[in-house]
Amino acid sequence: MKKSQFKVIMVLFLLLSLASFASAGPTIDKILKKKELVVGTSANLPPMAFKAKDGSLKGLDIDLSRLIASAMHVKLRIVEMPFDKLIPALEKGKIDMILSCMTITPERNLKVIYVGPYFMSGQSILTTKDIADKIIGLADINKSDFTIAVPKGTTTEKIAKLMLPKAKLVIAGSTEETLDLLRKKKVMALMADYPYTSVESMRYRDKDFVANPPFSIEPIGIAIREGDPLLTNFLQNTLMLLKGEGLLDKMTQRWFTDPSWIDDLP
Repeated sequence: MKKSQFKVIMVLFLLLSLASFASAGPTIDKILKKKELVVGTSANLPPMAFKAKDGSLKGLDIDLSRLIASAMHVKLRIVEMPFDKLIPALEKGKIDMILSCMTITPERNLKVIYVGPYFMSGQSILTTKDIADKIIGLADINKSDFTIAVPKGTTTEKIAKLMLPKAKLVIAGSTEETLDLLRKKKVMALMADYPYTSVESMRYRDKDFVANPPFSIEPIGIAIREGDPLLTNFLQNTLMLLKGEGLLDKMTQRWFTDPSWIDDLP
């Protein structure tokens, strides 16, 4: 099938789906009745979602939320809250869905429905370009003479100890402290979530920092309440359309490789 035909079919599918939303499910009914999509996010993890200097919300999650609301022909309202409050707010009906760099886990999946993933995150290494050029796989850093800073008491520390037992781990008090150690050249690299390493590689371009692709898998999805099969199907097909047209990939590239937005960070 030609790409142009695929686009036409998908657009018609989405329009027909929207036309049949009446009495389709509690969440869809609520969204269409109020003509408003309410999305919850913690907005504290650039480039996924963050509050810019001017107070506006930006990031991949924010752009995707806008596209979903546009496809529904409703306005978008984004509600900020601490990450651990998002699922309870969804369960109580205070928000319609969650877009907040939320990893799909079995524990969470017992409480909510996930659509996606729309992004693949994971643990990543941030280091200098000269070192990054020599890293092909984990074996290249799983050595006794390779020093890696990791934040204490985090998933990152657990994964580092499990996957890099031979490397010399420097346990820091926070992710920010790991970055300070790297900037001062007290370690050869730091390990953190890929969104963090990608941002810092762009923020410190003068240091020639490079964020390696994730070596662990953390699928990021949209969380919604159970009991709305049409909403689930609509989101699945919306993501399929965005992926098929290459738009989702372009959005991801913009936020993860293009440093033009980095000065928006507070």
